[in-house]
Amino acid sequence: MSIWAEAGSIISSLIAGDPFTMKSAFRANGAWLVFGAVTAIGAVLVAFMYRRIPFLDRHLERAIIVYTYLAIAAIIFVGVIQRFVLSGQPPWSTTIPPLLFMIMAWFGCSYNVRLRTHLSFNEFRVNMPRPLQLGCLMLDAALWFGFCVIVVTTTARVTVNSIANFQIVLGTDNTMQWWFIVTVPFAFILMAGRVLENLLEDLHNYRTGEPLIRQAVIGGDTG
Repeated sequence: MSIWAEAGSIISSLIAGDPFTMKSAFRANGAWLVFGAVTAIGAVLVAFMYRRIPFLDRHLERAIIVYTYLAIAAIIFVGVIQRFVLSGQPPWSTTIPPLLFMIMAWFGCSYNVRLRTHLSFNEFRVNMPRPLQLGCLMLDAALWFGFCVIVVTTTARVTVNSIANFQIVLGTDNTMQWWFIVTVPFAFILMAGRVLENLLEDLHNYRTGEPLIRQAVIGGDTG
């Protein structure tokens, strides 16, 4: 079967909404084509959304980070009290927080890609000629986008496998694991949008003569 036929099977399974059909279809190499396109289209839509709604540009990921962190802290705090004061705690109090931490970490990664607080060796790049600086920034964008495609594709497979196998969060009766896992590909589509934002900003700075390499500040603002 050609990769285009595999991609068609994946799209058909998505339209049908059958997790067992999707589980089989997603294993094919056509998944890279489909989810690569999904990531690219999602990146364009996310970048457009952020440009049209600056409030989301500044606060979407940060709000997710803060509220998931507060939820983790509250579950652990109450669980400690229940364990040492009431001599018992809900079994899910040790399984839900790691899943929430996963959400917090990946949405936080998306936001920090926008802030450019990842490892980028700026001390070397500031001494490079401008064309070489731009080349490094475009290489960053290509590598980050490729990373996003890999994660979106693989976690889509993990998500549909979790749905097909009715995987339940340990310590619960009816909380499904895929409810948490499915947030990962969405986080990386947001990250792809951040990558596109950065690339467009870099191209604009190159054309206008603005500095290409700037000092990144952890926890800073994108404004």
